[in-house]
Amino acid sequence: MDRRITGNVLGAQIDALQWDAALARLLGWAHARESRYVTICNVHVVVSASRDAGYRDIINGSDMATPDGAPVAWMLRRQGFAGQPRLSGPDLMWALCGRAATENLPVYCYGSSEATLGLLEGRLRTAFPALRLTMEAPPFRALTPEEDAAAVERINASGAGIVFVGLGCPKQERWMAAHRGRVNAVMIGVGAAFDFHAGTVRRAPAWMRDNGLEWLHRLLSEPRRLWKRYLVTNTLFIVGAVRQLLGK
Repeated sequence: MDRRITGNVLGAQIDALQWDAALARLLGWAHARESRYVTICNVHVVVSASRDAGYRDIINGSDMATPDGAPVAWMLRRQGFAGQPRLSGPDLMWALCGRAATENLPVYCYGSSEATLGLLEGRLRTAFPALRLTMEAPPFRALTPEEDAAAVERINASGAGIVFVGLGCPKQERWMAAHRGRVNAVMIGVGAAFDFHAGTVRRAPAWMRDNGLEWLHRLLSEPRRLWKRYLVTNTLFIVGAVRQLLGK
């Protein structure tokens, strides 16, 4: 097994990985049907983890925690991991779907709404005709134990090696941690990737993503919903990053 190498970003242990190594590790787990979970860590995730010990334990207990946000990747580079790229949820999902289609590896999308999943399924089947794909939109409420057991049974019966989980942060991370050992697949919390690929939410241009400005694009797209989140989390991240880099 490859040795895991991580950096510390505001107390969250984030994997220092290049794209090829990350994909190889994930696909190896998926083909073996290993029950694992992967957290995709942007600024909001690491700030939430820094303020909530239980949530931090979930992030640090994951089998892989990727640097989603450009500032998170930048913090890893400051710790000596030269050339550390962003490993974002939407990009990771798209790359894995492409590989899964060529390697006959079934995937499962769990989360979001029926309408969004319908659009997402159409997009994925157009892009990857050979992809073996199952979709499920769970109710927007806590499931009963019986409903949850039935969902686990459906996922495992599908033969999926990868389960993309789009329940939103922090719900998806808590769900994955609770289901490691029950779901026989690699669970990856991809956040807004379902909406981006379905076309229901417009993703930031590449130049904004590459320069750490994806948050600004999302803020301008949904100001009433997101202004407080970004004002608070971005400020806390900057303060925390400065303190960490200064060793305080």
